[in-house]
Amino acid sequence: MPFVNREQELKTLNEKWQSNIAQFFIIYGKRRVGKTELIKQFIKDKPAIYFLADKRTTVDQLRELGQVVGSYFKDEILIKNGFGDWLEVFSYLKTKTTTAPLVLAIDEYPYLTENDKSTSSLFQKGWDEYFKNTKILLILSGSSIAMMESETLNQSAPLFGRRTGQILVEPLNFTQSRKFFPEKSFSDFLNIYTITGGMPAYLKQFEGGGELSEEIKKKIFTKTAFLYNEVEFTLKEELRETKNYLAILRAIALGKRKLSEIVNEVGMDKATVNKYLSVLINLRLVEREVPVTEEKPDKSRKGLYKISDNFFVFWFQYIFPYKSYLEMENYDYVLEKMFNGVKYNDNVNSNFKLIAAQVYERVAVELLKTWLEKIFPFEQVGRYWDNNEEIDVVGFSSSQKKIIFGECKWSEKPVGISIYEELKKKAGKVDWHKDNRREYYILFSKSGFTPEMIRMAENEGVFLVEKDILHEAERVTRDT
Repeated sequence: MPFVNREQELKTLNEKWQSNIAQFFIIYGKRRVGKTELIKQFIKDKPAIYFLADKRTTVDQLRELGQVVGSYFKDEILIKNGFGDWLEVFSYLKTKTTTAPLVLAIDEYPYLTENDKSTSSLFQKGWDEYFKNTKILLILSGSSIAMMESETLNQSAPLFGRRTGQILVEPLNFTQSRKFFPEKSFSDFLNIYTITGGMPAYLKQFEGGGELSEEIKKKIFTKTAFLYNEVEFTLKEELRETKNYLAILRAIALGKRKLSEIVNEVGMDKATVNKYLSVLINLRLVEREVPVTEEKPDKSRKGLYKISDNFFVFWFQYIFPYKSYLEMENYDYVLEKMFNGVKYNDNVNSNFKLIAAQVYERVAVELLKTWLEKIFPFEQVGRYWDNNEEIDVVGFSSSQKKIIFGECKWSEKPVGISIYEELKKKAGKVDWHKDNRREYYILFSKSGFTPEMIRMAENEGVFLVEKDILHEAERVTRDT
């Protein structure tokens, strides 16, 4: 499978490399997001040493690092003896990089700090006294977001102020992820993306191209598959008190999105739940969403929590509640529930089509952000809701007093006029510059539009999107 996207990240790293002075770069992000592959792509045509840390003792890792560095410089004594301590590493490499450039990439750096709490202080000294005036590009990378921040990025971190740049490697968006499977139709890939999100390691599990339910059986439901326990492993890697985080994530997955609902579901007090939610937000596993038109999002009382990782949503819907069945290899039972619909926990419907429809709404928001020149320059795009109404997609420009309202339908039926008329009614209840705004409308549909809707779109200037293809209405008018 090809290396996809990351052009901006590679450009940033190459600019640091071409500066011809010492650089100290931090790369961090969730497990499986593609940090290691990014590093390997960057160093493949450069003089570079790559070292993957693990949970062995510091002595063992210094010995192995000595072998790696010794092999690179063809130093038989170093290969045989290894390094005795970190200062010896820094001293040795200083002599090699005073005039000759070199990339030293240490992957999974948090494992080193777990073994020896003084490691970051030693790296601080190594940078200040050995590396700062060389031609080295030092990369520290890690999957534990919390530890990378506490050891390298936070103001209290030993290495704070030393770095010359950092990259938080984010999951790929839908458009980027689709490059993994250019041969698949939009609908087929959206089903995969609904499961994997933009995590390259998860996407690669589906490169076999088999029928979706069979791929799910083999790559996820089988208890020996790496995705089967992936969520629990991820949480254990980052967190203590895993069971409490599991309870909160499960509550959100089952539709408890208000803080009060989560508190009632998990049986913890509000302050404790808030603390756990804050950690999950920092780990990019949960996000707090507010209506896009809120002027002060941080203070909004309309905030709803959602799981931001597609695979976590999938896991809590179809693995966590059915582990007893999956352990007995009763995969067909779970697939039946998944594809034909099941209700549990107060009528929460976990039919896979409904979850895919929710993902399509998020994809619609992503797509709309790319059509600034075709519609108008949005300042913000997102969802809108109040106590009575919900609108899938809203984008606006405060400076131009323009707003667009959108509805998404992931169904087998073409979208007709009734959907558009209902959207206009809901839009009329949104207060945003109600007496002084220019309104636009956009409809997203998996299965196209009725002839009547197409004619109305032409007459009223409605934007129509079939899957991800924007059909601009001929008579759309714009301010000049």
